[in-house]
Amino acid sequence: MRLAEPSITLGKGLWVVLIAVALIRLASLGAYPLTDTTEARYGEIARWMAATGDWITPWISPEKPFWGKPPLSFWLSAASMKLFGVNEFAARLPSWLLGVLVSFWVWGLAHRQINKADALSAIVILNTIGVFWISSGAVMTDPSLLAGTTLCMAAFWRAVQFPEDSGRLWGYAFFGGMAIGLLSKGPVALVLTGLPIAGWTLLRWKWREVWTRLPWIWGLLLTAALSFPWYWLAEMKTPGFLEYFIIGEHWKRFLVSGWAGDLYGTAHHRPMGMIWLFWLACALPWPIVGLAMYLRTRQRRFFSMFRSRPDDWTLYLMLWAMAPMVFFTLSRNILPAYVLPGIPAFALLMAQCFRPVQEGRKASSNRGLLWTSAAMLMMFTLALFVVSLGYGLAGKSQKDLVATFQKSRQDQNSHLVYLFKQPISARFYSSGAAEVAALYDDIAGFSNNGEVDYFALPADRMKAVPPSFLDKVMDMGRFNRYYLFKEKDS
Repeated sequence: MRLAEPSITLGKGLWVVLIAVALIRLASLGAYPLTDTTEARYGEIARWMAATGDWITPWISPEKPFWGKPPLSFWLSAASMKLFGVNEFAARLPSWLLGVLVSFWVWGLAHRQINKADALSAIVILNTIGVFWISSGAVMTDPSLLAGTTLCMAAFWRAVQFPEDSGRLWGYAFFGGMAIGLLSKGPVALVLTGLPIAGWTLLRWKWREVWTRLPWIWGLLLTAALSFPWYWLAEMKTPGFLEYFIIGEHWKRFLVSGWAGDLYGTAHHRPMGMIWLFWLACALPWPIVGLAMYLRTRQRRFFSMFRSRPDDWTLYLMLWAMAPMVFFTLSRNILPAYVLPGIPAFALLMAQCFRPVQEGRKASSNRGLLWTSAAMLMMFTLALFVVSLGYGLAGKSQKDLVATFQKSRQDQNSHLVYLFKQPISARFYSSGAAEVAALYDDIAGFSNNGEVDYFALPADRMKAVPPSFLDKVMDMGRFNRYYLFKEKDS
């Protein structure tokens, strides 16, 4: 039975909030710099890919290939930079577009399964969940993984449950989503979709439907044709990639606490089970809203599903929503963004919380959804305003320092040299021109080159700076975690 629609006024209000959230996020993409280390690292890899035309191997530096992730996210950002130039907007635009695409698939799934009311509620909730909103405007690999897993889960359900509605095409879309996942983060995408699908199939004993309504042979060939060629080419071009990526990134990172084999940073050591706390924080404010609704007698009918035998749809969403946390419970090397693949299912479940109210006479009580989403819109807007003023995330970038160097130098041959270590955002904003000197003694080569050079020093190392160095330079000011010095004219 299809459920009653919400009031026209409420529906319009939700559409206004949804469109405002999406447009404000779009407008913010270029409002603050790429931050160290994740955004700047992936932005620099994409910039280098666009500059060199090497679409096979991502490079973290001209001498060092990046084996940590497959290339789909880099392809998208590099293509965007080709169209819009090397800037923050271009680097982040693909993530925003992928967020729109995920919202579209969630809308279509809910609309086909229930009605427009659930569809609208689900995508409003989805777009006002903190982790989804952040990732839809960040240079990360997680948005492309989310797109792949969401397409898989939505297409599987529509192929199996509604074979009369272009079910075969949805079956091929399922395998296309697998290819997207493999090119986004690798085999972990298959696990995050395989766990809930296998669990649902087993618990509901749907083996026959799953086998007959999905084109397994041609579909798997499609997945292989779309994804395997890149893996083969990447291994041929930089031998050792597959061993590091499959064994290191997927086996040792998952099981070895504090894994020391990471070539590009450090392992993220967390207590076992921390992924559940990450989910609670990342899904805000909706877990709190759900708890508040549970405490209201009027909403108990929905939550009773979880205490009894849930229907096929609810069980599918529950398994989908929990799959990332179940999989990563035993892992200690985790990040908050790892919960993201289950967030669309959580949004669909939360949308059902409002359904009992919609069936009643007082549909106006559903305004809680509108007020909560509007409050999140205000919080997002305020957060972006603060960040655009240079606070928070903006302090983790070298954009201002590099811009000061570029504006101050009078000779294009002047060098910008970072002492001891170089933040990767400096490489991005200098288009790879910034250099690094591991020791003070290495500065001598720049001091005697006949040019007026600039030196960036970490603020926490200033006490160890020898007076002989300070006598040769002028202080240009502090930029977040670094001081900039200009070499005095000889």
